[in-house]
Parts: sequence; structure tokens; C-alpha cells
Amino acid sequence: MDFTRSFGTLVHPTSFPSDYGIGDLGEKAYRFIDFLEETHQGVWQILPLGPTGFGNSPYASYSAFAGNPYLVSPEVLRAKGLLTASELEESRLPQSTTADYDKAYAIKDKLFNIACERFYQKSDEKEKKRFRAFKKDNSHWLDDYVLFMACLLENDKKPWNQWDEALARREGKALSNARKRLKKRIESQYWIQFEFFEQWMALRKYANGKQIKIIGDIPIFVDHNSSDVWANKKFFDVDETGNRLLVSGVPPDYFSETGQLWGNPLYRWKELEKDGYKWWIERFRQMFVMFDAIRVDHFRGFDAYWEIKADAKTAQNGRWVKGPGEKLFFAIEKELGKLPIIAEDLGVITPDVVRLRDQFNFPGMKVLQFAFDDPGNGFLPHNYGTSNCIVYSGTHDNDTTIGWYQQAPEKERNYLREYTQSDGSDVSWQLIRLGMLSVANQAIFPLQDFMDLDGEHRMNFPGTTENNWLWRYTDEMLESLDRERIRHIAAISNRNSRDAREDSNISDIEAEEP
Repeated sequence: MDFTRSFGTLVHPTSFPSDYGIGDLGEKAYRFIDFLEETHQGVWQILPLGPTGFGNSPYASYSAFAGNPYLVSPEVLRAKGLLTASELEESRLPQSTTADYDKAYAIKDKLFNIACERFYQKSDEKEKKRFRAFKKDNSHWLDDYVLFMACLLENDKKPWNQWDEALARREGKALSNARKRLKKRIESQYWIQFEFFEQWMALRKYANGKQIKIIGDIPIFVDHNSSDVWANKKFFDVDETGNRLLVSGVPPDYFSETGQLWGNPLYRWKELEKDGYKWWIERFRQMFVMFDAIRVDHFRGFDAYWEIKADAKTAQNGRWVKGPGEKLFFAIEKELGKLPIIAEDLGVITPDVVRLRDQFNFPGMKVLQFAFDDPGNGFLPHNYGTSNCIVYSGTHDNDTTIGWYQQAPEKERNYLREYTQSDGSDVSWQLIRLGMLSVANQAIFPLQDFMDLDGEHRMNFPGTTENNWLWRYTDEMLESLDRERIRHIAAISNRNSRDAREDSNISDIEAEEP
């Protein structure tokens, strides 16, 4: 992806409107893309798309390669003849601004079982050929994943190290017996992954056709209860029975006084290096099939990561350990070419992290909500010093801008008002305006800030496991957005995703209120 001057919106597909409990890749996703085009935006940024595990977090996935089956649209399945209108009508839920994962999973599991049976019974030769090609092209992760999911469901989603010991150890006979015993479940898992990627790639093609690039998100660590760790134990810091030894997190920071104890097993980097980081190369290859660019979450962990004993209660008592650094990115770049990567370089950033980021020319992140404590703060636009960065009002881990402003210390609130020459009554748009007029190549804003929403609409509270990832918008909320205001700021900041100057003569635009 060419990180040229543009702007865009951060919103996850689960936040789209739908009739099935959570957003999906159906018609409302296409309408969101239309909104981006109408407002001259060139970027859509999302959270990880993997199948979610504990707490429905996109950052706790059963696989680093698979797609979230619950993002599959029942409406698209109906259009393919795999579901009927009456079956959908019986399954609809009221639209809401809060996701209902439990009801969504129950409804979609039922619909997917019906659609899967019809797929195997009725699909034509052309579709069967695509299905076979999908399975072959993705066999390096897919075969392990579908068996893992079938076994996980058989064991009521208990972690794999609590399964039958022979299966947890992946003994040959146990694997063979499981493939026979769980044949139908395995077939279902193959199909739903095929369907996810069919729907996702169609949506990406639609976005790219409107000159909109999609930025994905790759968490540095993978979940312990995942097919990745189960199938590749030698790459992760677990014992012979699969129990974690050392886990991930970050020390105390802005988000948490006791740090964040993520609990993911750490990598055995020396083991990964033996085959030239093949597992990581394949992981990035998969991401570049799905997205135009990737935000690498917790980029600093590649330079040095916070190591915590698995039995620790908080992340406070850990230590920094050197990561693979440039060796990993040289290996990936040698195989895949120049990498369209955004480095999530927030938190405790050392000169070594900056050198690693700049060595590969990866743009970093500037978050305006972190900016207003001091005139020398590096997140203030006058201190950027480079255009090779991406400015945000906030991220998925932040409060909405209104929510942040209402809770911020008065010193920061006052400095923001001085800096923007405003009274703080339109704070979401003041930060949007600052980001849009900055030198940063790209400016990306959570949809909640375009909608001017308060803290009730926050997506995630870092360090907590409940009441996260729930926010959704309604059709009316998207339609009520002032598109002309967005087009206006795009025009005066030279961030149009296409040549829209025939529609907006800047010299005739009335100046914005300060």
C-alpha cells in the first residue's frame, strides 16, 4: 500500500447494523463502503478478523489465519440459494446499538448447519472446484484448524491442554480417530471458512474498486487456546502437556496501573529462526491476501517484549527480553517484498524500537488524545517532524473523544481549548480537524468520533474482560452523518481519495468556524 495523503474510518464489522445480533459482511458492510466513497475517504481500518474466543475479543482468537465464521452474512447465503427467506425471517433479532453475541451465535449456528448441508448437496462443479482450490491453497493452516475446532467443540470449548492427553499431544492414532469420529464437524468447519473468505474477498474487491484500501490488524501474540499453539507447540513457551510457562503483557502504563496481563504464551524465537521464520512469513502472506496494509499491534514486542511468569496475578513483576528485531522483518521482506506495515508504537518506546521502525520505513501512530499534557508532547501535530505517520483521534482502546474530554484533567482540557482556539463544545471535530490538517500521510478516526458520540459508545476497556467489543451503530446513525462537512475538511486538507475538486472549489468554500 502506498501511504499517500488520505484519510479514513476505524470501525470493526461487528459494529455494522444487521438483523442477526452482530454486524457481518452482508449488505450493510457494502453500504458502509458507499459512505466512505461518498465522503471521499480512502481508508477503512478494522480490528483482527479471526474467530474469537474468550470474551469475544478480536485479539483472542482460535487461529492466526482463519476468519471469524460469525461475520458470514445469512443474507448472502440466501442469495446463493443456501437459505430460504422464511428461514431468515424466523431468525431475525431487533437491531440495537449493542451486540448480542450469545443470541447471534445460537441463531447463526442453526442457519449455518442448514446452509452447510445444502452446500455439500447442491453446489455445482464450478463452486466445488473453488472449494477444492481453497482447501489446497490453505492446507498449511486449514487442516489443523478444522480438526482443532471440531475437537474444541466436542470438548465444550475447554482449552486443548485439558483434552484427552493423547489428543492434546497430537499422537498419530488419536488424530486419526478424531478425524473419523468428527468427520461431519470437520466438513462444516472447512465450508464455513471457505464461505468467510468468499464473502470477505468480495467485499474487499468492492472497496478496492471504489479506491478504498483496507488496513487489517495483526496481533503480535496468539491465544493459548488456538490451533496455532496446539499444532506448533515447539514454537511457543509451553511445557510437554501444553501448560503455559511464560506469558505476554505490558508493564504499568497509561491504560493500567498494574500493567496488562495478556496471558498469551511467548514465542521461542530461536526455534522459529531455525527454518527462517516460515510460520511468520506464512502469517504475513495470509494477511496481505486479505488486506492492503496491516497494523502490527504491539510492534515494540519485536524489539523487546515483557516476559511474565504464567502464574503471576498481574503484569507488574516481569522483565524485558530481547526479541527477533530486524532478522524477522528481513526474512519476511525477502520472501514477500516491501511490507505495507503500520507500526503500533504506543506505550513505552525506546530508541531501539524507533530504529527498528524507521529501518523498514514503517509509519508509526500519533494519538491526539495523548497529546495535551505538554507543548513538547510528540503526539501534538506541530511536533510530528515527519509525514510518515498516521494520526488518530483515538483507537479502539481509547474512549470516544467526547468521553475522553469529559474525564480528562482540567489542565489537558484547557490546553486543548487553547491549542484549537475553541470552547471545547465540538471536541470530536476539533480533533478530527487537527488530524486532517496535520502533515501525517494518513488520518484515521473511529466512526464514533465522526458520529460525535460520548463514552457510552466506547469499544474496549484495556485490562478488562467484560462488556467490551459490544458497540454497534444503526442505519439511521450512519445516514444522519453530515457528509458535506466530511467532504469539506477532506478538500481543505488535501486528503480526497480521488480528484474531487470538480465538486468542491476550495476558494468558494466558506471558512469553518474556529
